[in-house]
Amino acid sequence: MKKFILFLLVLSTLNATKITDIAQIVGVRDNHLIGYSLVVGLKKTGDTTISRFTHQSIANMLKAMNVDMLSTKIKSKNVAAVIVTAKLNPFSKQGDKFDITVSSLGNAKSLEGGTLLMAPLKGVDGRIYALGQGPLSIGGRNSRGSGTQSHPTVGIVYGGGLVEKEIPIDLYHKQYVTLSLKESNIKNSVKVQKAINKFYNTQVAVAMDPRTIKLKKPENQSMIEFLADVEDMEINYIPKSKIIINERTGTVIAGVGIEIKPVVMTHGDITIKINEQANVKSLKGSINVDKDLVIGVNENEVYTKKGTTTVANLVRSLQKLGATPKDIISILEAMKSAGSISAELEVI
Repeated sequence: MKKFILFLLVLSTLNATKITDIAQIVGVRDNHLIGYSLVVGLKKTGDTTISRFTHQSIANMLKAMNVDMLSTKIKSKNVAAVIVTAKLNPFSKQGDKFDITVSSLGNAKSLEGGTLLMAPLKGVDGRIYALGQGPLSIGGRNSRGSGTQSHPTVGIVYGGGLVEKEIPIDLYHKQYVTLSLKESNIKNSVKVQKAINKFYNTQVAVAMDPRTIKLKKPENQSMIEFLADVEDMEINYIPKSKIIINERTGTVIAGVGIEIKPVVMTHGDITIKINEQANVKSLKGSINVDKDLVIGVNENEVYTKKGTTTVANLVRSLQKLGATPKDIISILEAMKSAGSISAELEVI
């Protein structure tokens, strides 16, 4: 049976962060758009006759071009019906271009080499806000840093979206706006309030709840100038402790400062004992794995040199001693259930 004992010192640190990185202006957001169209020019990898709606769409398109033909007579395999999705950024103006995503709706084998025909892109209100059209790019990443996971029935038309109707957002004439923190935290909400009021030396910000701060524009500034100053202010931000686990890949993501409280637990042939302190200098028969980690060879013990144990060092130490990803995930979940880990645990 293996025994793992880890000791670490957790230092609680604050992060100096700009308000713009942790909050957003209520009402200023992306808008999702959706549309339906056809992708043409495929090399016999399009929808078959099973996808009747595709051939009906071809017939409707041809009819609009004064070519009258029954959908049952159409046998083309070079066309695929697709759903087009996109996000329209706030303050987008008429004529602006943006990327759109194209996904197969029928039983097409691949959209590679295809061209999207003009697709009206509608908002939740049913109105057309943009048009989409252009050649598809399938998979990989481009020089812009974006892209999709390689998949033959999903593609992107870079710059294929064209804004036709603007979504008006009038900030200039407002006297009041509301900030919304991206994470609910009452301390951070108060910190934002105090930072803004201190900067202006008057009560222009009021924290309404753990996420909401209401702002009043000063008389000597426009709302745009006011928001520019507010977003550039820094606060000592307290990040929310969170551990993310991907069970399919065995990936564990955790902040380096997430503390594990003292606990003794057994998982299979692995026994873990976490204490508050240890004198690593007295450890005999040990191997220094790195500057922070020491493994006791004889007793299969693991010590760290900084005091109290963290999730990051627990995971790293278990990996050094050959624990499987499934073992590590099960151990973290058990510690969370036992109350040894107070951070939020999210399994994806």
